[in-house]
Amino acid sequence: MRPWWQWLLGWLGFAALLATLIFYAASGLLAPAWAVAVLLVVWLGLVVAAIRLLRRRRPLWVLMTPIAAWLIWYAALTAGETWLGWTG
Repeated sequence: MRPWWQWLLGWLGFAALLATLIFYAASGLLAPAWAVAVLLVVWLGLVVAAIRLLRRRRPLWVLMTPIAAWLIWYAALTAGETWLGWTG
């Protein structure tokens, strides 16, 4: 059994991951609909991964999911803006 503080950090990481949904949903202001759909599927995959990490008793790894979510979102929008000509 993991110490309580590891579970607390895991659930805080999961809450931070849920908070990144706002960025993914607001991507429609810059990205086309197909890109927003792809981003939302990626975000959903990260949620599934975070839930699996919590269930497999690895709560500290959940802290990496909101960081990964933000990095993927930022990289996707920056790449789209640079190489595909997306404008806001």
